[in-house]
Amino acid sequence: MEKGKVYVGIDISKDSLDVAIHSSDKCWHFSNDHTGINSLRKMLVKLKPALVTFEATGGYEMPLYLSLDKAGLPVSPVNPRQIRDFAKSTGKLAKTDVLDARVIAHFGYAIQPMPHHLPDTQELKVAQARRTQIIEMITMETNRLRGAQQPIKSRIEAHITWLKKELEDADNELRESVMNDPVWREKDALLQSVPGVGPVLSATLIAEMPEMGTLDRRQIAALAGVAPLNRDSGSFHGQRSVWGGRAHVRAVLYMATLVATKRNPLIREFYLRLCAAGKKPKVALTACMRKLLTILNAMLKHHIPWYYSPC
Repeated sequence: MEKGKVYVGIDISKDSLDVAIHSSDKCWHFSNDHTGINSLRKMLVKLKPALVTFEATGGYEMPLYLSLDKAGLPVSPVNPRQIRDFAKSTGKLAKTDVLDARVIAHFGYAIQPMPHHLPDTQELKVAQARRTQIIEMITMETNRLRGAQQPIKSRIEAHITWLKKELEDADNELRESVMNDPVWREKDALLQSVPGVGPVLSATLIAEMPEMGTLDRRQIAALAGVAPLNRDSGSFHGQRSVWGGRAHVRAVLYMATLVATKRNPLIREFYLRLCAAGKKPKVALTACMRKLLTILNAMLKHHIPWYYSPC
């Protein structure tokens, strides 16, 4: 180990954090909760490590990542496959939480990946907002085109052509932003493994629903505004409806669900079953939105890609 430099590796699971230092027999065990993370952060602040490395699992590491990043510690989330390949290359095939932490610490020392600050989704949100504005302008100009006469018609057509080029550039910039960040890239790969989920919904969820993977299905549905809410007062029992939440997320999720009812076998079966049971198409589609969102939330929570096996 370089003189005076400390390289820390952390193995993260749902309930625990195992910590090791490269070229040291010392190891620590903390709970993966508010108390444990605070204790670990205080310890690392005193150690002043050159690098803290852990696997970027896209979920369990996020509270710790946020805490260490706010403390100004040099943190580097790494793709789990790189850690596995590194362990194999060094002949360390045994696997326990403590051994994994030591392998991660060794990886940080040997490879020295660049420290990576927790991504700020504000830039992604701005890019998403601009994309939405361009689509709205294209829609308005297309509507104006129907009743326009020359020479206004030609100018509107030229403007639509320019706007479509702007939309293409906005899509490319949005995609590049996601692919340049390892945490976003991993989440994007999981999300887009689902039939019906494209780059637009994926980027929207990453930018505007950073809680994905950390909440339960009811909480995430309420946050997006797709949870049915009661409208009861005294003896009056109104029809349940969805409202509130994050309107832009709900709008993009709606369009993706329309596609999913045709291309995603699980969502399609669910939609047809609801319609056959007498549900109105809009009600059935809203239920499909909620189901799709909870599936995506569970995938990020458990770090598993899409898999469907028909009965």
